[in-house]
Amino acid sequence: MKLFWKLFCSMVLITALACSAGGYALINAQFHASLDREVAALYEENDLLRFALAQELAFNPLYTRQELAKAAGGITITTGQGTVSFRLSDEAGTPLGGSGTLPVEAAGLTGQLTAGQRGWVMEALGDGRVYLHAASPLALEDGILYLENCREVGELFHSRSGQYRSFFSLMLVLTGAVGILSLAVAAMLARPLARLSAAAKKMAEGELGQRVQVNGDDEIAQLAADFNLMAHRIQRQVAELKDAQRRQEDFIASFAHEIKTPLTSIIGYADLLRSRPVTEDQVRESAGYIFGEGRRLEALSRKLLDLIVLERQDFPLRPVPLDAFLRRVAGAMEPSLQQAGIRLTVRTQAAAARMEPDLMGTVCANLLDNARKAMENGGEVLLEGFPEKGGCCVEVTDQGKGIPAGELDRVTEAFYMVDKSRARAQGGAGLGLALCRRIVELHGGRLEIQSEPGQGTRVRVHLQGGDEPWETGKTGSFPS
Repeated sequence: MKLFWKLFCSMVLITALACSAGGYALINAQFHASLDREVAALYEENDLLRFALAQELAFNPLYTRQELAKAAGGITITTGQGTVSFRLSDEAGTPLGGSGTLPVEAAGLTGQLTAGQRGWVMEALGDGRVYLHAASPLALEDGILYLENCREVGELFHSRSGQYRSFFSLMLVLTGAVGILSLAVAAMLARPLARLSAAAKKMAEGELGQRVQVNGDDEIAQLAADFNLMAHRIQRQVAELKDAQRRQEDFIASFAHEIKTPLTSIIGYADLLRSRPVTEDQVRESAGYIFGEGRRLEALSRKLLDLIVLERQDFPLRPVPLDAFLRRVAGAMEPSLQQAGIRLTVRTQAAAARMEPDLMGTVCANLLDNARKAMENGGEVLLEGFPEKGGCCVEVTDQGKGIPAGELDRVTEAFYMVDKSRARAQGGAGLGLALCRRIVELHGGRLEIQSEPGQGTRVRVHLQGGDEPWETGKTGSFPS
C-alpha cells in the first residue's frame, strides 16, 4: 500500500475510533448518571414510605405485620411523578398489603436483605417497560416486613438508544468530512515525497543535477535537505571520477602522441647506422642521440603522468642555456625533417631560460613536428632563441599552409584540428598544441601564434629568464 493511502486510512481510522470511543463513553456516562439519579430518587421514595410507616407505628406500637400492612393501605405519598405505589411483603415475598399496584414481583429481592440493608434490582417487562425495584426491611415484634416500591426508567433506555442513533449518523457525516480532510492532508504530506522520488528516479537515469525544494524545518524538509546534500556529493564524486578518467585518457593520448617524436629520432639514427657506411664520429653522434632520446622518452613518460594524471604543478625549473637546449632538440628532430625534405635552421643568442628541459623539449618538438606537417612540399623551418625584456623567447617559423584567422583561438584546444583529414593521415590527434599551452603555462610563460593562410606560421614561447650569463649564441642549419 502506498504511503498516501496509509496516511489517509490511518487518519480516518484513528479519528473514527477516537470519536466513537469518546462518544460511546460520553453517552454511557450520561446514562449511568441519569440511572444513579433515578436510584437515588427510588431510595428517597422508599425512605419517605418508611418514615410514614414509622409514624403509624408511633401511634400504635403494638401493630402486628398484618395489622400494619392493612393500615398501610391508607398511606399516600405523592411526588413530582405522581402517587407512589408500594407493597409490604413477608420473607417469602408474599404480598401482605400496600397502596396501589406494583407492576413487578419481588423476584427474590426480599429474601436477600437482612435487617438494616436495602437494595434494588432492574426488571424489564415484555412490553418494553423497565422498572427499578427497591426493597428495605422493617423489623416488627412478630417478624420482618419488606417495604417495596418501584420506579419506571424505560425512558432512559429509549433516550440512550436515540442518542446512539444520532451519534451514528453524526459519525457518518464526521467520517466523510475527516476523509475529505485526510485526502488533502495526505496529499500535502506525500507531495514532497513524490518530488523526492521523481528526483531520485532522474538521478538514477543519470541526471545528477537534480535537486528538490526545501520548505520548512520538519522531518520531510530535513529529508529533502539530506537528499540535496547526497545528490551534491554524488555529483561531485562522479565529476571527480570523470575528471580522473579524462586525465587518464588524456595521458594515454598525449603519451601516444609524444612518444612518436623520440621514436622517430631513434629509428632515424638507427636506420642511419644500419643502412649507410658511417664514420666513428657519426656512430658516436648517432648513438648519443639514440641514447639521449631513449632517456628523454623514459623521463617524459613519468613527467607526462605527473602533469596530466596527477596534475602536478611543482616541477623544478632551472636555468638552461637556449643554445645547447635548442640544438639538442634540433638534433633529435633532424631525421624526421630530413625525410620530409625540410631544412632546419637554428639561430640562438646569449640567453638562458628557466625550464624543465624534458617538458619544454616536448613543446619544441611538437612545434617543429607541426611545422613539418604543414609543409607538404618541403622548405625551411627556423628555430630561434633570443632574450627579451623580462625573459627570453623561443620561436618556430615555417613556410607551410598557415592557419585561418578564425581558427587561431581554437588550435590550442584539446583534440581540435584545423584540417582533420590531413591531420589524421599524418597521425595527428589534436593534442600537440593543447599540451604545449599547458606546459608553457606551468612554466609561467605564454604561447603566442601568428599565421596567415598560404604564408606560414610563427609560434613564440615566452619564458622566464635564467639567472646566469651564457656564451654567445651560434647560428647553424641542418641541411635537408
